[in-house]
Amino acid sequence: MALRIVASRPDPAIVTLPWSTPLEEWGDDHVVPLPRGLSRHVVRIVRLHDRTYAVKETVEEIAFREYRLLRDLQRLGLPAVVPQGVVTGRVDGRGEELPAALLTEHLRFSLPYRSLFAHGMSAENLPSLIDALVVLLVRLHLADFFWGDVSLSNVLFRRSAGGFAAYLVDAETGELKPSLSASMREYDLTIATENVFAELLDLQASESLDAEIQTHEIVDLISDRYHALWTELTVEEEFSADEMWRIEQRIERLNDLGFDVDELDIVTDFDGDQVRIQPKVVELGHHRRELQALTGLNVEDAQARRLLNDIASFTAHFDLGREDRTLVANRWLTTVWDPLMELIPPEARGKLEPAEIFHEVLVHRWYLSERAGSAVDIFDAARDYIANVLAAKPDEALASEE
Repeated sequence: MALRIVASRPDPAIVTLPWSTPLEEWGDDHVVPLPRGLSRHVVRIVRLHDRTYAVKETVEEIAFREYRLLRDLQRLGLPAVVPQGVVTGRVDGRGEELPAALLTEHLRFSLPYRSLFAHGMSAENLPSLIDALVVLLVRLHLADFFWGDVSLSNVLFRRSAGGFAAYLVDAETGELKPSLSASMREYDLTIATENVFAELLDLQASESLDAEIQTHEIVDLISDRYHALWTELTVEEEFSADEMWRIEQRIERLNDLGFDVDELDIVTDFDGDQVRIQPKVVELGHHRRELQALTGLNVEDAQARRLLNDIASFTAHFDLGREDRTLVANRWLTTVWDPLMELIPPEARGKLEPAEIFHEVLVHRWYLSERAGSAVDIFDAARDYIANVLAAKPDEALASEE
């Protein structure tokens, strides 16, 4: 049987991997020691030159289905791992068939939920973890994607300004629908509640999570926060013609949540006395797109909001309010961001992504200033943070990976 590789933007080095060997037997020559989540399949993370992949063994039909579905999610701009290819026609040295393999691009600075707890995450962060899962689920549902197996195990998390951003990592049971019914959304919510409850109990059993934590209260947040966010993003709102300001207010509320309104359905009655509005197309990334337009930095949305706030503080401090905003942002980039990033030693650059380091420096600066009773220079705060906080953190990415 001939080896067959179907790949998106193929990396020729993929051919060099030991496809005639079962994945569980791949050695240190190819496998890198990055954390991976629980999976019903054998999964390994491999490094080829300057690229890192997750490789999963599965049934050929399922591999191709998941590969195409992940490509669809990528085209829709949804947060999911990027598919790289499917390898079929594998046989071992005795001519026995081996499972097909699905390759996805490793999401840099991402961690499975178990690794977050292994890296010192406390129960205080659980609501933020749940919020990230809820935002991911809402975004997928807005795109008419039925997940079918919502769980913490099927998600990778990236730190985002003290919180988290969630990315779908397993789409095996998913399906893009022409229209997603309310009952299917509720089914996904039920699955999420059951799976997360079991996962939290498992963490408690392994003593990774305090046994005193009331896990049922945590999982109740999933439904509560899902319905609150879904309502804000989709509910129809009615008001009088004298209250047209409520259109702008609704858009501002959505912007505060990090969503842009790309399409708004506005309907008036015959006399024009009553107005109904309903967001039709919403997209997460409001702050991210704004920051990227100003500076070129591509970060998570919560991180972008944090950086935009610092640019606003920089603008006020130097009385630059009348200057062109793009020029001010460029000045902040060259006098604050770039010099601060240069302070980070090479051996520490795999610990957190740059925007998260900047966020933590700002938090550290606040604590130092409170302790000193006066404002501490951001570069002094950065040096203290790098020496006393960042140096003690574990690596969350390959330090040499750029």
